[in-house]
Amino acid sequence: MSAEGRNPATQTALPSPPGVRGKCLVVIPTYNERESIVALLGALLALPVPLEVLVIDDSSPDGTAALVRELAAREGRIHCLERAGKLGLGSAYVEGFRYALARTDAAFIFQMDADFSHDPEAIPEFLAASADADLVLGSRYLKGVTVVNWPLKRLFLSYYANFYTRLITRMPFKDATGGFKCFRREVLEAIDWNRIHSDGYSFQIETTYQAWRRGFRIREIPILFVDRRVGVSKMNRKIVWEAIFVVWRLGLTHLLRLRSGPRHPQAPGTAPRKGGR
Repeated sequence: MSAEGRNPATQTALPSPPGVRGKCLVVIPTYNERESIVALLGALLALPVPLEVLVIDDSSPDGTAALVRELAAREGRIHCLERAGKLGLGSAYVEGFRYALARTDAAFIFQMDADFSHDPEAIPEFLAASADADLVLGSRYLKGVTVVNWPLKRLFLSYYANFYTRLITRMPFKDATGGFKCFRREVLEAIDWNRIHSDGYSFQIETTYQAWRRGFRIREIPILFVDRRVGVSKMNRKIVWEAIFVVWRLGLTHLLRLRSGPRHPQAPGTAPRKGGR
């Protein structure tokens, strides 16, 4: 595994959006994203935000990591972690979040896809929402359905997966399976990452559940989700079945906590939060 080092001499100091203080790190897992990653990194670094990017590549056969390394050698705000094989989306995010906590002073940590299905131009909107929230979820279902170019079968699967998640876990969010999020650093510090082993849909559900259970302030904002421009979707049957299992496990955990004591223990090292459920 290798990591491109930080080079303060080439970092650009940019103003923070109103109401927000602190640097941002965007965590992007990749596997065969050569056709989109250069354009995405360029779009992210052009934003008027104090932002750095961490790409976590699972040994992409198409040379994605090599491209990122080339860019990182010229731009100190780009970092690359290369993993030994295709180890999964959830573990990539966990490794990225641990990197953010151990090796950066980022106050806001984003997660997003590498294929432009998540619009980088929405990042300032997430930061504006973070002024009074600890976790901001990009929602495809908050204002109707804001999804473009998905097959109807995939749309139904996603929409009803979220309905199912709300029903079983009692989380009130319209889109708990989405992958475009902004965490305050304190949220990631409060989660025990050693206990999260899920992937895909279920990883998104589980991280949001862990923040919700701890009473962090969670807010949804509408996003426009556009199906990937290039490449192949990583969705498969295993991911769907894993999500079904994880939702039931979280639902049972929630029920047991309701019966045994307080719903939301205080997050380690934080003051009690308002707005959690």
